[in-house]
Amino acid sequence: MMTEDLLESYKNILSSNNYKLTSQRNYILKVLIKNPNRHFSADELYEEVKKINPDVGLATIYRNLELFCRLGIAHRLDFDNEYKCYELSIKGNHHHHLICIKCGKIIEFNDRVLEDFEQEIKSFYDFKITDHTIKFYGICNECREK
Repeated sequence: MMTEDLLESYKNILSSNNYKLTSQRNYILKVLIKNPNRHFSADELYEEVKKINPDVGLATIYRNLELFCRLGIAHRLDFDNEYKCYELSIKGNHHHHLICIKCGKIIEFNDRVLEDFEQEIKSFYDFKITDHTIKFYGICNECREK
């Protein structure tokens, strides 16, 4: 989906929930859309948005990230007790994560076997799955070579 199309779809989600696409929300969404494979901490996102508009504060970033998560625009990913990051929810882009315990690198992956397994679970238990996350922790190739 194109950047403008994504922005328009998120604007529609905000609007249908009685929220406006403020300039601050627009800056945050543009940074997230421009970096679809990046997992931002709130602080990292703040640093990127600040490059576009230095008037956007960290509290604004946190408030809007929470709003985006509530509305399904973004997901908060908890990789351990201290590290939380955010990524956009893009329809049709369901994926899982490999997390390096040495450097913190996050690798996204998609696996047909896992998707088939989900379908089997839904059928076997007659259960409507609305979401799931799968995270594998280990050591990435770069860290193993060091």
